[in-house]
Amino acid sequence: MARICKDGFEKEFIKEQRDVYGIAYTQNMLSGRWKYLILWFLKTKERRYNEIKTFLWDISQGSLTKQLRELETDGLIKREVFPEVPPRVEYSLTTKGREFIPILDLMENFGKKFGEKPE
Repeated sequence: MARICKDGFEKEFIKEQRDVYGIAYTQNMLSGRWKYLILWFLKTKERRYNEIKTFLWDISQGSLTKQLRELETDGLIKREVFPEVPPRVEYSLTTKGREFIPILDLMENFGKKFGEKPE
């Protein structure tokens, strides 16, 4: 159904299937096991790499770096490097990333309602 080419979605698909394109676009942009949690962790303030790594204790350094780069490429987060020695790098949500937070909140509420309950 969703026809993805090397440059993203085929123009014909975007035009003919506009309703489902929105879902496919969002899912494609956020594919990755950790992206939702990274965005959720950044929703209140900017974070440094090690803070994110500590929060996602089970993620490898390579996977975290890849997920952060993809989120940055897709315009959901920004990476700011401060000219210090040693360099300090902070990640924060962009306007586009902040627009996604209500969806994360809905996902959180859905999981609380229908997920496993603590005993």
